[in-house]
Amino acid sequence: MSQDRLIKLACQKCKRINYWSSKNKKLVVDKIEINKYCKWCKAHTPHKEVKK
Repeated sequence: MSQDRLIKLACQKCKRINYWSSKNKKLVVDKIEINKYCKWCKAHTPHKEVKK
């Protein structure tokens, strides 16, 4: 059975959920943080993994 699970990525500025991604929870235990474009902030902002 695969350990890949879907996760939500939310903008750290406006707190809106903009992206979905997957990660292997067995290999990656830390929360993911990526710079992505937020269409509400109209800028590239850090997006961090949030709870479902």
